[in-house]
Amino acid sequence: MRFMVIVKASKDTEAGVMPSTELLTAMGKFNEEMVKAGVMQAGEGLHPTSKGARIKYSSGAPVVTEGPFPVTGDLVCGFWLIDVAARDEAIQWMKRAPFDGGAEIELRQIFSPEDFGEALTPELREQEERLRKQAGK
Repeated sequence: MRFMVIVKASKDTEAGVMPSTELLTAMGKFNEEMVKAGVMQAGEGLHPTSKGARIKYSSGAPVVTEGPFPVTGDLVCGFWLIDVAARDEAIQWMKRAPFDGGAEIELRQIFSPEDFGEALTPELREQEERLRKQAGK
């Protein structure tokens, strides 16, 4: 089962405050443990929303809104993609993440082709597999 671990933004991350050497060292060690265990597929930090944009789709042309955006529980400052046997295993890994007080993460399972049932026709499944190979996934 693949999961996206979403690291929630804070006032500090939105202000561009970079992590300390100690946190970067601890995070590097944690990431190395996940890679060695075959769990981690990707993981990155994100720039503040002041360098981002949102695109809203409605009946007309898409509307682009430039950042920054207000700090809410919806903002993301980083992520991991992990592959584990079960949700509980993902939770156990993430409980070990070296965050301090106030940090928050969200864990969301990534859909697999089987989740779409009959709506994912053999042709669509073949296309998905071909695109994954081309993308190197």
